[in-house]
Parts: sequence; C-alpha cells; structure tokens
Amino acid sequence: MDLSTTYMGLDLKHPLVPSASPLSQNLDTIRQIEDAGASALVMHSLFEEQITLESAQLDHYLSYFTEAYAEALTWYPDKQEYHVGPEEYLNKIRQAKEAVDIPIIGSLNGISTGGWISYAREMQDAGADALELNVYYIPTDLEIDSSMVEDIPLQVLKAIKENVTIPVAVKLSPFYSVMANLARRLTEAGADALVLFNRFYQPDLDLETLEVVSNLVLSRSEDMRLPLRWVAILYGRIPVDMAITSGVHTAEDALKGLMAGAKVTMMASELLQNGLGRIGEMRQEIERWMEQREYESVRQLQGSMSQKNVGQSTAFERANYMRVLQSWHPDPAGQLYRATLSDE
Repeated sequence: MDLSTTYMGLDLKHPLVPSASPLSQNLDTIRQIEDAGASALVMHSLFEEQITLESAQLDHYLSYFTEAYAEALTWYPDKQEYHVGPEEYLNKIRQAKEAVDIPIIGSLNGISTGGWISYAREMQDAGADALELNVYYIPTDLEIDSSMVEDIPLQVLKAIKENVTIPVAVKLSPFYSVMANLARRLTEAGADALVLFNRFYQPDLDLETLEVVSNLVLSRSEDMRLPLRWVAILYGRIPVDMAITSGVHTAEDALKGLMAGAKVTMMASELLQNGLGRIGEMRQEIERWMEQREYESVRQLQGSMSQKNVGQSTAFERANYMRVLQSWHPDPAGQLYRATLSDE
C-alpha cells in the first residue's frame, strides 16, 4: 500500500501533516511529532507584529543615549535586552532541522510588504524546506474595496518569492469575493501551493465584566466542508498543489480531502484535543479503508471526487443549495403535532 504523496515538491510518506499550532513551540514536542509518524510539520507562525516590535524596541535602545556624552554614542545594548522573538524562531527552525528528519515548513504571518519579508530568506537560510505565508487580514477601513484586499496576498507573495528559492504556500481565508480568480492569480504569481482555509478566531462579549474577550475555539469535522468544496472546485483547473486545513479530525475527513483534490490534509485541533497518537491511528485507518476498497495508492484517490471528475459537477455549486433545502422534511412527531392543532 503506497500512502506517499508530494507537496510543493517535497516527498512525504503520507498526507497527514500537523498544521501551524502551539505544538511546534517546543523542541521536545517537535521530536514527539516525528515519533508519532507525522510526514512533515508546519511550524507555528512568526508574526509581522513580532518583527515590527523587535525593530521598534531596538531603535529605542540604540537612540536612547544619543544626546548623552560623546563616548556613549558607541554604546550598544546587550542583545538579550531587546530581543523579542524572531531570532528565537529562526533558532528553533535550525534546532528542528537538526533534531528531526521530516520536512520543516516555516510559517510567516503578515499583510504588508515591509522589511519583515526579509525573514522569509532567513527562514530559508535557517534550513526551512518550504514556507507557508499566512495572510490573516480583516479589512475594516471603509475606503478599502475588494480589489485592494485581493491585491494584498499577491503583493506579499511576489515580494517573498523575490527573496527565497524554497517553495511557498499561501494560506487564505475563505472570505475573498472571487476565490477562483484569486487562486488563479496567486498561482500565476508563483505560489507553489494553496492552503484552504485559515480560521478567523472571533471575539466574544463577557456580559459580567462588559469586556471583549478572546478564546480559542477548536474546529469540528463539519468545518471541513468549506475547504472541501473549494479544493474540489479548483482541482485540475489551476496547476498548484492544495492542502486542506480546518476540520480534519478523522481518517474519513482526510480521505474526503484527498478525494476532493488535496495533496495533504493538515490538522491541529484533533492533535491538541486527543494527542499526537492520532496521527498513527488515522494513518492505519486510511490504509485499512484503502485495502478494503482495493486502492493501491493515495495518488489514485487524489481528485477522484473533484468537480472535474464527478458526474454531478453542479453538486459543488448553486444547484446543490436548492437540493439541500428541498431534502429537509419535518419528523413524524412534528407533522402529528401540527395536524392535531389543525383539527382543533
């Protein structure tokens, strides 16, 4: 049974990949992730804001004494005083590459084309096998239109591709106005993969303290339906690898993602909830399912249930919306209850 797949030119033993999450913040856990059977690992994100903060703090320390005595102009602060994260992140990539044999994918999270993009090159130099660009943006400015929003990931991708030679994946949210067109433009701009989709973590209101609060809400299998649909629609229409993330909790979820057209299925919530052992369990379940149905390789699965390859191509479009609504019927108890009221 051949479970191998390729993703952005990387040869992977199987299509189960832990996505960016707190699990990769600790080197010991990274080793455990490999021991659990992961085929690759996406590191937790380095945020543009972290790099901007480091630059601001460094500037503060370097200019703090510029009006003091002349001999003070050659004074530099101890590195540990202003260091706030990026170098630590790069060191973690170096350490991970030394500690494990699976591919390490760096994750860069930002929306501007400023100097922080140079860290993409530094991730490459630290040993990252590929880079995932996470474009997490909520446009609240009333003057920004949809075309400007869609230009953001394109501009950042182009700037990063000028800095690196390793493959670059773009992780998107599902809320762009014309997803298919944006996917094509990103592919033409050099994206080696699309990761669908980022999850927006929504704020909540605390009625006791009257404060806006933030908390982590883990995904469920049902959340996979949105990326499943778009991967199935895009498969075979643009020459790019795709990864499904958000909602992958079971072997069935992973199989569906592959059959829609994904090269890999990424997960975090399932591992956070039920442990790293789920990687091996899901791999065995996938293999068992394939053996029972006489599949010989994962490549046979990939794209077999995409819009391009299924007989009912409209199943992923508007016609499916109408069929779903028409398929609902009240349960017998509800019908009886209304009939009783009618008799009265």
